[in-house]
Amino acid sequence: MLMAMMAAAATTTFAQDALVKEAKKLFSKGEFDAATQTLAPALTSSETLDKAAAWNLQSEIYYGKWKSINDEEEKRRVMPSEVPYDTVGMHNSAIAAWESILKCDEFDQLPDAKGKVKLKYRSAAQNKYKTFGVALVQAGQYKYQQHDNAEALKAWKMFLNMKESSIMQGLSDYPVWPFANDILYYVAYLSYQEKAYDDAVQYARQLIAADPEKAEEANEIMLFAQKDNCKTHEDTLAFVNNVKQLHRDQPDVERYFNLLMDYYSRQNDFDAMLQWANEEIEINADNKTVWFLKGYALMQQEKYDDAAEAFKKSIELDPTYVEGFYNTGACLNSKARMLQDELADKRTGTITNENFEKVKDILRESKGYLEKAQELDPNCEKCNWVYPLWQVYYALGDTAKADEMERRLNNK
Repeated sequence: MLMAMMAAAATTTFAQDALVKEAKKLFSKGEFDAATQTLAPALTSSETLDKAAAWNLQSEIYYGKWKSINDEEEKRRVMPSEVPYDTVGMHNSAIAAWESILKCDEFDQLPDAKGKVKLKYRSAAQNKYKTFGVALVQAGQYKYQQHDNAEALKAWKMFLNMKESSIMQGLSDYPVWPFANDILYYVAYLSYQEKAYDDAVQYARQLIAADPEKAEEANEIMLFAQKDNCKTHEDTLAFVNNVKQLHRDQPDVERYFNLLMDYYSRQNDFDAMLQWANEEIEINADNKTVWFLKGYALMQQEKYDDAAEAFKKSIELDPTYVEGFYNTGACLNSKARMLQDELADKRTGTITNENFEKVKDILRESKGYLEKAQELDPNCEKCNWVYPLWQVYYALGDTAKADEMERRLNNK
């Protein structure tokens, strides 16, 4: 039985080695696809004696196919031909060739029976592949043009990681690629598009370190990746604090301010909104939008006097700021209604003429701001001033103008 088992194992091993030999023959005849298909079982079989050799052969086959098609392309630049050549095969072979030689090196680093590591293939691989980065970049570009983002990322990441790979260890003359940072940007951007947010952040940070001139673009990718990857409240706070730091460091970059404004505008936490608005005013008191946001937060807290002052500051900075005029008027309108409730008799709900004049004084002020909003925005494209202005006219007893506003309301 033991002899039978040994014979069977020897037969299996011989069969795998025979596949390697057959693949070599096919490769030598330029039958690349048949060679890779023949060799495939030997790459994964536990009976293959020399896996490093098998994977090295696989890399040679794919490299040979890539070079054959690439050489054909070079010839066509001199002598054009209408016969199509295998573009897909060329780029797929470039990717597979580098994958295979990495696998070869992985097995080549394993110690032999005596515990020693004897690298057989690395030196030759370095000479062959050290300038191969261009082929991987071109493969990624082709895949990207074909909307195959996963393969584009695969090829471009291979290019970016090539220098630090085990193959290139100890190589002193690895090329400096002038387009490396451009590929780094595309990998970060495409990782974000593919929702690989951790990769997007990783490559964006590498880009910032490699090319400070691309920092703004890289920060944008990193921020949106972080934003879209928020899963908890703590994640969101970390994102907001990150944006705040970038905004403090680069106050002239509008993107960071706009991200913060969008965040706080969507929250119902008006204390936090007010705190941020005050922080921003300390940074830049000439920003009308921050004063507007402060006014909005105060208005939601029914602090109408302070809110109105903040809104007035926004239109002081920009006399054509429609939203500032509208919200000042709306805020004063709310203040007048609150005052009327306070001054009215709690039992009957009536108010004395003297007290109502106090209310009217505020309404008249409100009217001036709302009418200015009407003047600046006659078609209500930025804000709907019609209803609050109708309220003011009606309360002030201006029947003609109240009716005019009512007609506009009914027409809408």
